[in-house]
Amino acid sequence: MMGDLFTASTESRFQPLADRMRPQHLQQVSGQRHLLAPGKPLYQAISAGKLHSMILWGPPGTGKTTLARLIATQCDAEFISIAAVLAGVKDIRAAIERAQMVRQRDQRRSVLFVDEVHRFNKAQQDAFLPFVEDGTVILIGATTENPSFELNNALLSRAKVYVLKPLDSADIRAIIDRALDDGVQGLGQLRVSMVVELRDQLAQAADGDARRALNLLEIAADLAAEHDNQTIIDQAVLSSVLTQSLRRFDKQGDYFYDQISALHKSVRGSAPDAALYWLVRMLDGGCDPIYLARRLVRIASEDIGNADPQALNLALNAWEVQQRLGSPEGELALAQAVVYLACVPKSNAVYCAFNAMSADIKQYGSLEVPLHLRNAPTALMAALNHGTQYRYAHDEPHAYAAGEQYLPEGMPDKSYYQPTEFGFEKKIKERLVFLRNLDQQAKAKP
Repeated sequence: MMGDLFTASTESRFQPLADRMRPQHLQQVSGQRHLLAPGKPLYQAISAGKLHSMILWGPPGTGKTTLARLIATQCDAEFISIAAVLAGVKDIRAAIERAQMVRQRDQRRSVLFVDEVHRFNKAQQDAFLPFVEDGTVILIGATTENPSFELNNALLSRAKVYVLKPLDSADIRAIIDRALDDGVQGLGQLRVSMVVELRDQLAQAADGDARRALNLLEIAADLAAEHDNQTIIDQAVLSSVLTQSLRRFDKQGDYFYDQISALHKSVRGSAPDAALYWLVRMLDGGCDPIYLARRLVRIASEDIGNADPQALNLALNAWEVQQRLGSPEGELALAQAVVYLACVPKSNAVYCAFNAMSADIKQYGSLEVPLHLRNAPTALMAALNHGTQYRYAHDEPHAYAAGEQYLPEGMPDKSYYQPTEFGFEKKIKERLVFLRNLDQQAKAKP
């Protein structure tokens, strides 16, 4: 589990291309300019050799492991690596013992790199704290998951979180070019050739993941045929390795929830094009269409409500179409619903009323049902005055029992549902204003 990629090996030719092409100094790192451009705090700290514990948070293939190794090299520190998915207590203990030995023998610091640190449980994460505190190790954890959800507060308080971003196509293209041109560790020694257009296509398909780009390039090089002492990666070869969907979509992870959040907020913001983009993006990434259908039903109630009651029906219909027809036919119904929901008037009045009522019910507890509203199916219940003095609304003017009280005693006298001026809810508001005026008139009568 422990190892150091920078250790020379006669077996380097068997290393994957992505491993061989790791940058050996900061200037070779592609992307992450918000962290590694001259003048940025992390760049300054590394350049000055001022190490501190940190968490590197970002999607796969953005350089978390590479950056950790470069930090150790730049700062002349021992690099010790363990993978949380494989490491046990024995490996953790061995890593700490190695760091202690290096400090005593060489008077050097040690960087303990923990890949997928979120995989460690609370007890394992806490085990590092004393050795971070006393300086035995500088901890660098790498994670693809949100640290605020996956890491202990005690660990987070001792480490600075740096967010690594997906690489853009230009960064990926530079990595591809370097791999093809490098005659020592790259594919240059094999005389692999690839035209500019296909390099751009591969860079785009990698979707921000440098490791994915290099792995696909290596596979393409293995499949390519030789012509005149050159290995030529043509369109047919590249297409054969790009058959699988390559969009980033971490089901149930941060990217999943970020995208569903973007979809919801685009609908709420009445932006049909953006809402459609996020819907198709999630479908393209492999999201379960039924999950999306359920979310659309929620959006219809939460953000549209009675401003357009038809929105809920359309969302439910889209859900049913998806269940009956499946993909891809059902997905068009989801698209229709998304565009409609984004375009119609919005109201969260019901959502706000529901939340306010829920809060007051928790505060005031289980209040008694007023006697006049109770059912009286037996003589005993009638003798106890259940249903006495109940006013049947249909027998009253405007089919409304003006001034009648339906909430239990003890609940505050306030209007929870406040309809807006938008869409059909405007008519509802006019109706409620009329009925409340009747209530005021009834209360004013002697």
